[in-house]
Amino acid sequence: MKDLTKAEEQIMQVLWKKEKAFIKDIIEELPEPKPAYNTVSTIVRILQKKEIVGHEAYGRSHRYFPLMTKDEYRKYSLTNLLNGYFGGSLKGLVSFFAKEKDLNLAEYEALLKELDPEKDQDQ
Repeated sequence: MKDLTKAEEQIMQVLWKKEKAFIKDIIEELPEPKPAYNTVSTIVRILQKKEIVGHEAYGRSHRYFPLMTKDEYRKYSLTNLLNGYFGGSLKGLVSFFAKEKDLNLAEYEALLKELDPEKDQDQ
């Protein structure tokens, strides 16, 4: 699997939300200033070459759909982030974000419960 550019990821966010869409539908969902039709069409074709998007033909028009779920891409991206920037250390990743977001004690406790739900039952 290949990494997505910001533009590709933005289009994928629309396709994951809508599940199936024509180019004009994708453009409607994008923020202002709206990109040109040809720009979006080119990015979608690139996503097809990367085998992340498929299509159904309707005459000369195509309706596009994701071939990969948002969760699959999330897992891929986070694994790359974890391995590339934190040496595969989940502790390092969580510690980094905890410091960056300046978590308070209640947020730390909530995070610990998320990571180990059985621990809460023991108390």
